Amino acid sequence: MNPPSPSEPELPGVSVVIATRGRPELLRSAVRAALEQDYRGRIEVIVVYDHIDIDPLDDVAVPETARSLATIQNTRTPGLAGGRNSGIGASTGDLVAFCDDDDEWMPSKLRCQVEAWADDPTAVLVATGIRIVTEGQTVDRLPPERTVFADLIESRLTEIHPSSFLLRRSDLLGAVGLVDEELPASYGEDYDLLLRVARHGHILGIREPLVTIRWNRVSFFAGRWQGIADGLRYVLAKHPEFAGSAIGSARIEGQVAFALAALGERRDAMVWARRTIRHDKRQLRGWAAFAIAARLAPAGLLVSAVNRRGRGL
Repeated sequence: MNPPSPSEPELPGVSVVIATRGRPELLRSAVRAALEQDYRGRIEVIVVYDHIDIDPLDDVAVPETARSLATIQNTRTPGLAGGRNSGIGASTGDLVAFCDDDDEWMPSKLRCQVEAWADDPTAVLVATGIRIVTEGQTVDRLPPERTVFADLIESRLTEIHPSSFLLRRSDLLGAVGLVDEELPASYGEDYDLLLRVARHGHILGIREPLVTIRWNRVSFFAGRWQGIADGLRYVLAKHPEFAGSAIGSARIEGQVAFALAALGERRDAMVWARRTIRHDKRQLRGWAAFAIAARLAPAGLLVSAVNRRGRGL
């Protein structure tokens, strides 16, 4: 990788924010992949440790040209949202990219995004396709070429994964705003950010799998049903537009019902499941919540089954 020649236009600098908490080997793979991008502009990687001891990553080689690596502490709210915001606050690039500490970028990821954005400068966020590694198989999921607010109200569009997000730093510090640290357990912070982004413009999707997502390991959210239920209820209340979409409301209500059923809160789970089915009889999460609440199926088994197909709750 060589920097642009004097005759080439200067490329925007990119700050890569990786919030981490206790996955040192996977973290190193994520950091190396970010540093080894074939993008010719400047890249600074900022690793944010979420209220744990900082690992300086001295064993990670940093290219001498147009690359830097910093390790800092999350000085804000504990959790993913505070960690990402700490990284944004420390960033100096024109653009900010997120990457989870257990994911990994393909070498051309940033270059493809910046080139696509140059052709569509009105986009507010650029995402790429993802390659999900599950138990026993690999599944590619590709985002729509163009996503607007109404699309996100109806569907989370999980093909638009936060490890592929690329945004302008000025938007995060201005019109769009930082990651919402009020979200319980930081669950759904990426969805909330997408909704806020889409209020200001469209999301551009690159239909190539340029990020590897590892689902063949334990998630920090696995089994944390209370945080999932609380976070989703917060998102539902924060964005009143859900009231105008029966399908969009039912999707989140079904997730809440599922989480409550998994917690063993049968009465509340049934209330949310009925609400789900009333809005959309085809919403399988509501029916699954009924089954879990009735002790006909375990929540973990159902989650594992959809994860193997590259799907989530």
